[in-house]
Amino acid sequence: MDTRTTDRPSTELRTGLITLGEAIAKLVRVSREEIVAFAGMSHDANPLHRDTQAAQRARFGEIIASGQHTAAMLMGFLASHFSRSDDGVRREMLCLNMNFAFKGPVFADQDVTLAWKVNATQWNTKLQGVLAHLDGSAAVVPGKPAVIARGTILVKDGQS
Repeated sequence: MDTRTTDRPSTELRTGLITLGEAIAKLVRVSREEIVAFAGMSHDANPLHRDTQAAQRARFGEIIASGQHTAAMLMGFLASHFSRSDDGVRREMLCLNMNFAFKGPVFADQDVTLAWKVNATQWNTKLQGVLAHLDGSAAVVPGKPAVIARGTILVKDGQS
């Protein structure tokens, strides 16, 4: 990763595109039908995502969202936020690297808090944008995430 800096004012990193320390969160709820549909669309034939009896035998008691489903919601939330222009700043965002650790199940009709925090930002001359390192989570119980995420994104000015 090229992390060379330029004389570009640091205020441009703090205002506009992305802000160090910026934290975002969103409450979502996934229905049983959405869990089954996502498993089908992603070619995930694991019965834990569509068969209550299989989920009961596996100690869950109810179908669970696949890890990739929860990860997709986290990535979609991240992409939507950092490619928005509703605040008057046009952005383009690209996910460069994402890692996920699956710690617990997400059940149908359960509130899930998706959250991300920007931990580092740096202007990248080669890519002509801000590289940002973020930590994220999807939690069904406050303070106890079902999924832990870490990612690197590139945020660019959407006007160029």
